[in-house]
Parts: sequence; C-alpha cells; structure tokens
Amino acid sequence: MQKRHRPNRMQRRATTTIRVDEGLILRPANATHTNQLIEAFEETWPEVSRAMPWILPEMPIDEQIASFLEETERMGRAGRLHHWVMVRPWDEVVLGLIGFDRVTRSGTAEWNIGYWVRSSEQRRGLASKSIQATLRWLGDLDDVEVELKVDPNNPAGKCTVERAVKQWGGARCILGDSAITVAGIRTVHECHLISIGPNKQSSTSKRRNKA
Repeated sequence: MQKRHRPNRMQRRATTTIRVDEGLILRPANATHTNQLIEAFEETWPEVSRAMPWILPEMPIDEQIASFLEETERMGRAGRLHHWVMVRPWDEVVLGLIGFDRVTRSGTAEWNIGYWVRSSEQRRGLASKSIQATLRWLGDLDDVEVELKVDPNNPAGKCTVERAVKQWGGARCILGDSAITVAGIRTVHECHLISIGPNKQSSTSKRRNKA
C-alpha cells in the first residue's frame, strides 16, 4: 500500500512548549536533545526499534538521531511536523518522545501520532498524559482527524491507545491498518481514529468542564 499524504488545508503554527503538570513538560524536539535521546534509546533499544523502525541498527545511531532532530526542529518551526521530548522539569532529564507526522493510511486523517517512553519511566502514565496534552494542543485551531497505530502484540501500548480512543470518542479503523517491519519481522499494526478540534472535546475535558 502506498503512503497517503493528506493535503495541508490546516492553519500552521510552530511547535511550542506544553506544560502538562508539575512533573512533566513537553519541549519542542531539537538538536540540543541529541545526547540525552541517544542515552535514553540505548536504555530501551527493543522498544525504540518498534516505535521508530526507520532507525537502522547497522548505521551510526548518533548521526541518525541528530539528523532526525535537525529536520524535526526545522519542520516544527514551519508547523509541518510537531515533535516534543518529554522532560522532567526539575532536572531536565528526557523521559520520552511524542509527535505528529503527516504519513497516514486511513485516507481521512490529517495527522498520525506516535510516542515512546524510556523503560525506566514506563507505567507512570507519561504516555497517556502526553497524548492527551498534545491532542488538545493540536486541536486548538482546527477540527482534524488523527491516526493512532499500535502493535496488537504490545499489551501496554494497546491499552494506552485504546484508553485515548475511548476518552476522545474515537473508533477503530481497519482500513488504516498497515504492516510495519521491525528487525526483519513484519507485523500488522492496528489503526484507530480520533477527531479533535475546537468543536471536539475528550470525555475527560467534558467532565472537567461540568465540574
């Protein structure tokens, strides 16, 4: 299946910092995070290879990460891509990575969201909080549709995605399922769709507004 890129009809804005709570800040990813990301990736290599299959283990990792962050920073300033590093504010330690790109499979979504959390920081709700915060940020300006894909053999990831889909009233999208090759193994990832924007709110936000 060919990669489908939706035409850019949306307003653009540069990627900006998001303060999630007192223990988590999302900072626009840039080249200054190269060394910390490499260190974090080395801690969690199997998960990194699944979350970012474009990383080639036979090639120098530092060059690939530096190139990725340079492009991410450039595209983020132009509003064409949005990537953040998850940062612990009191010591600036990088906890993970989350972002939106424009490579979609469903034929209706404008954005695809992906994330990764280093192993020592997993099971603390960082992924769920970051997904919620970035969806709210992206939906500030436009009503758009976002794809979330997950490996059905990854129970933790599947739970995180399904929780977000439920909170935002999303739905499963079989048409958007796609096979991804990681370490020579090809696995079909499940696709889910979430609609966000000024006229859309997660059930969590609705409950908060009613309180």
